[in-house]
Amino acid sequence: MKHAVNAFFIVLSLAFVFPLALIVSISLSSEQSLLNDGYLLIPREISFQAYHIIFKQPQQLLHAYEVTIAVTAIGTVAGLLFTAMIAFTLSRKDYAFRKFTTVYIVIPMLFSGGLVPFYIMVSQYLHLKDTLPALILPGLISPFYILIMKGFLDKLPGEMFDSAKMDGAGEFRLFATIVLPLSTPALATIGLFISFSYWNDWWLGLLFIDNKDLVPLQLLLYRIMNSINFMTSEINKNIIFIDMSQFPSLSTRMAMAVLAAGPMMFVFPFFQRYFVSGLTVGSVKN
Repeated sequence: MKHAVNAFFIVLSLAFVFPLALIVSISLSSEQSLLNDGYLLIPREISFQAYHIIFKQPQQLLHAYEVTIAVTAIGTVAGLLFTAMIAFTLSRKDYAFRKFTTVYIVIPMLFSGGLVPFYIMVSQYLHLKDTLPALILPGLISPFYILIMKGFLDKLPGEMFDSAKMDGAGEFRLFATIVLPLSTPALATIGLFISFSYWNDWWLGLLFIDNKDLVPLQLLLYRIMNSINFMTSEINKNIIFIDMSQFPSLSTRMAMAVLAAGPMMFVFPFFQRYFVSGLTVGSVKN
């Protein structure tokens, strides 16, 4: 039975790794070999032309990386702090408005204010258009993550807080010296989700960013993708006076996927231990 379970997970792991390896292989293949031989796990003809095209203006790409890294780092740290603070408040049984606040937080999970009011609020009332906060504040707090964090904090024994209070600890000291250190698995798990959402976001940039110096990575790659689709479409081939027959459109798309997802794939293994612990917390009763 043990060998069967191990074999199952090996096959499952290969099923997850195969598409990633295929994307890397396509990004390193020449356009002609892709047209002749299709998608191969091992490139028949290796070509770095796709990466050469993307890195033709490296300053813009590197600046987009800087913007995305800054937004992800600031948004993740601030989002974790606010999420943990709100969840800690909701987990306290002596909080008088606990039920009301929980319902108030759950409502945005069920109903949305709509895109137009959201755009007007951010651009007209908050005046955040063409600023980094426009990429950070809308995703700063998620009701779903608050409820996950609350479920973890509910498992912490209340006697521990009572004992700390008897020793003279206040609420902020409880939060900083007891809650945060004990919540490392949950914080790491939620932090990964928050960082992934910030890193992969291009929608907020599309709505609120016109300044080229504030364009995040995903939005830049989205614009490059649209330009490639425009130049290689059948309708526009007759009006674009450039020979696009040798343009590596297929490999360039995959190269952009590698550049977009690659950094987060290297970050994930360092948090994998905490991620697994956070997912299994509370699943076994003492």
